[in-house]
Amino acid sequence: MSTRDDILITAFGLAQLIAAGDVTLLDVRWQLAKPDGRDDYRAGHIPDAVYVSLDDDLSDHTVTGRGRHPLPSGSALQEAARRWGMRNGVPTVIYDDWNRAGSSRAWWVLRAAGVENVRILDGGLAAWTASGGPLDRGDVEPEPGDVTVTHEDLYVGAMPTLTADEAAALGPRLGDVRAPERFRGDVEPMDPVAGHIPGAVNLPSMLAADGTVRTDLDGPDVSGVYCGSGVTAAVAVAALASVGRQVALFPGSWSQWSNEPGRPVGRA
Repeated sequence: MSTRDDILITAFGLAQLIAAGDVTLLDVRWQLAKPDGRDDYRAGHIPDAVYVSLDDDLSDHTVTGRGRHPLPSGSALQEAARRWGMRNGVPTVIYDDWNRAGSSRAWWVLRAAGVENVRILDGGLAAWTASGGPLDRGDVEPEPGDVTVTHEDLYVGAMPTLTADEAAALGPRLGDVRAPERFRGDVEPMDPVAGHIPGAVNLPSMLAADGTVRTDLDGPDVSGVYCGSGVTAAVAVAALASVGRQVALFPGSWSQWSNEPGRPVGRA
C-alpha cells in the first residue's frame, strides 16, 4: 500500500535529495488556459529541472476516439524520458505551478509505463520558493538518460484504468473531479455536451489552500475517477494513493464520453 512519502515529497525533502546526490527534476508547467508553459519555465525554474510539455510528451494526439489528451505509447514515452535525462535507479521529482495537474499527469503516465521512484513536489513551485529554494533561468539540456519503461500500452499498463463502459458501470463509485458547475451541466467550456456521466458523484478538491495535497480525504468512497480529459483526474489518483486508496483513471474522461454518440448525460 502506498504512503504519502511514496507519492509526494516536500520542498525540504527535495532540497535534501538534491544535496545528497542524483535526482532528475521535471518541470511540467501546464494550465487549461495556457497549455504551453515553456516561457514561464524559462523565466524561473528549480535548478537543473528539465521542461516537459504535457501536450507534446505526455499525450499522443494522433490517437483518435480517446479524448483530448490520449495517452502516449510506452516507446514514445521512453524516448522522451531519456531525452529528459531520466536514468534507471535515479529518483525523479516532478513539479508544476498550477493545481498539481501537470505533475500528477506526468507521475501517472510514468507510473503506468512501469517507471519506479517517481514523486510529485507537494505544493508545487510555490512551496519551493516559499522554502527559500533558488531558481534558475533559461533552458536545461541534460545528458541523455537510459530509463526503461516496461509497458507499451498505458491503457492496460501498471496503473488501473477504466473504459467508458467500465466507468459507467461504477455508478456512485465513480468520481468526477471537475468544477461543480461543469459537473452539473451549467457550463461546458471545452466539450460539445454539458453534464456528467450518469450516477457519478462530484468530488471536492484534493488540495489544501496552500496547494499541498490534503490529508483528510475521507470523502465519497470511489473506485474510479475522471475529469475533462484525464489530466486533472490524475491529481485525485495521486492524492488518494497518498492516503492508501487506489482508484482507477478513465483516461478519455468527459472529452471521450461526450463525443461518443448515444452516451447518456446526467445533469443536476
